[in-house]
Amino acid sequence: MTAFIPTKTIAKTLSTAFIAVLVSTPVAAVDYKTLDVLPLNVKAVSVAKGVTIPWAIEPLSNGDLLISERSGTLYLLPKNSSNLTKLSGLPQIDANGQGGLLDLALHSGPDDSQWLYITYSSTQGAKSGSNTALMRAKLSDDRTELLSTQLLYKGEHNSTKGQHYGSRIVFDNKGYVYFSIGDRGARDKNPQDLTRDGGKIYRLHTDGRIPSDNPFVNQKSAKPAIWSYGHRNPQGMWFDKTTQTLWSHEHGPRGGDELNIIKAGANYGWPVVSYGVNYSGTSFTDIQEKDGMQSPVLHWTPSIAPSDMLLVSSDKYPQLKGKLLLSSMKFSFLSALEISNKCVSKQYKILEGIGRVRSLAQGSDGYIYLGIDGQGIKRLEPEQ
Repeated sequence: MTAFIPTKTIAKTLSTAFIAVLVSTPVAAVDYKTLDVLPLNVKAVSVAKGVTIPWAIEPLSNGDLLISERSGTLYLLPKNSSNLTKLSGLPQIDANGQGGLLDLALHSGPDDSQWLYITYSSTQGAKSGSNTALMRAKLSDDRTELLSTQLLYKGEHNSTKGQHYGSRIVFDNKGYVYFSIGDRGARDKNPQDLTRDGGKIYRLHTDGRIPSDNPFVNQKSAKPAIWSYGHRNPQGMWFDKTTQTLWSHEHGPRGGDELNIIKAGANYGWPVVSYGVNYSGTSFTDIQEKDGMQSPVLHWTPSIAPSDMLLVSSDKYPQLKGKLLLSSMKFSFLSALEISNKCVSKQYKILEGIGRVRSLAQGSDGYIYLGIDGQGIKRLEPEQ
């Protein structure tokens, strides 16, 4: 099993599809099919159908699940039921290409009030096109309606293009919310320009205020909510509250999907540096690392199309407890990563052939739930 060590020497790659990307040395790609398999004695049991693109699953404390359908519907799946209930109160959503109703994340404020944070593609502010927005709302007591809705951030420069909206939402333990917006298909315009939204990860106070210590808050014309930039399309994030580390992964083009540790003010290089090429196979850059641009922890070539991320804490899966799950939509498997000292020390392939896993969640019952494109919601149940 390959260990990834953050040195400037070339790390040897053994049987793994993950590529160790070091500070200044490009590393050759390894076929994902050689990744070691971690056998699991589990079965995937269908708990709800009728959701075509289940972008996010957010568990409630009573065992219910909230589920976002990318086409623009927010569902409640009650505990021990397969009947989906539609919630009302969503704003207008532009279900366009990869846009629509995106991530969901619950968060309790200092006064114990609970808010549901939502990212979605919004048409606000322009006659045509849309961009990613972050809002929050409260659930009605019967969980059928969104109340007290508040728009916290809306990316400017709406686009009619249908790609690269992002987006995931995470919280740290200091009162900040982070969310991502993809480059919106304008790779040569948005990611490297601090005056434009797109290709960025943002940090706000949970009520939407701009933190005074954000890295570009005092830079003229820069978007003050920006936390990091030079991203292509971040669709998975995880905040490690033990080490105070924000992790993100993002889609590359043809090759060059990345796993990154996100640092304040850092430039992640897109599209100046990349391990990928155009979908046609032609090259758009011959640079894979550059001074002043942050190299990824790992990159995947060929691309695996990573989606959601989940740290497993449940005792129901002893082999997975403490591991970070990351799913491959393109090749229909999940990866289980062991993280140590902000490095990936081991990695496995699990549940090969499960389908295009779009979303991951660990319920209050300890079970892992999967949102699978075209299949709905499934629960991983240990077999006796």
